[in-house]
Amino acid sequence: MTTEQLEDKSQGLISKAKNGDRKAMEDLVRLHEPFIYNVAWKFINNEEEAKDLTQEALIKVVTKLSTFEGKSAFRTWLYRIAFNEFMQTKRRPVEDMWKDLDDFSEKLNAIPSLELSPEEEEEEILRTKTARTRCMSGMLVCLTREQRLLYLVGEVFKVDHTTGAEVFGLSKDNYRKKLSRTRKDFHSFLNKQCGLVNLNNPCRCSKKGKAMEASGRMQTNAKLFDPKYYSTIADYAEKHGDEVADIVDKKYVEFFQKHPSKKDFTVDTVVTEILNDPDLHFHYE
Repeated sequence: MTTEQLEDKSQGLISKAKNGDRKAMEDLVRLHEPFIYNVAWKFINNEEEAKDLTQEALIKVVTKLSTFEGKSAFRTWLYRIAFNEFMQTKRRPVEDMWKDLDDFSEKLNAIPSLELSPEEEEEEILRTKTARTRCMSGMLVCLTREQRLLYLVGEVFKVDHTTGAEVFGLSKDNYRKKLSRTRKDFHSFLNKQCGLVNLNNPCRCSKKGKAMEASGRMQTNAKLFDPKYYSTIADYAEKHGDEVADIVDKKYVEFFQKHPSKKDFTVDTVVTEILNDPDLHFHYE
């Protein structure tokens, strides 16, 4: 669904939801739940924590819907509320696992790099992909919350810079500068640490993955890359977002866009929990 189609569909539901149409409210929230959840998942690097964070954010959306006046695009208004909740929510345990990127690097490099035979390399594809995803997601958590959200929204999920500036309450020029500084610092670290982006670095996901699983630090989860359950971040990236200026930077971003994203929202989700909460009914009935 294009940005324009998403906005048109949202607008068709908003007035009905404001007038107490429960089905319209459910459809409206479900329409935006996948994107909010997937940003939350990468923001907090934990699926269950992301569910809680998504619920907190969508409760704010439901309770504030009556204040939406249409002065901006609905998704801009919704993202502003949701991401502000991300910024202000209580700190999650994963955010205190590492002091900063240098601390992350030190602890990662302390994990043995077990040598693999060519045959083992072929057999360890799933473990390697899982280790790569969790390692790079861990790096993201080492950024400040603002940096993390800027990078995810502006680079990985490719929300266009005009919308991004509005969501963060910044001028477009200031938004670009903050995003550029974050990208520069983060990609500089990746270039020094990650063997994916710089072949001179000794850190290899396959070698670390074998050691991490052997020590109980990582459990390979087949569903993490099962297409029945997950697509990739690239599926949620805006099709008409601003291009990354530097081709090398674009390559860094592509590593993150290959990370899995939750695709299956057909079963009970946070939307059901929110709309079945009697304490919230007065906001939309």
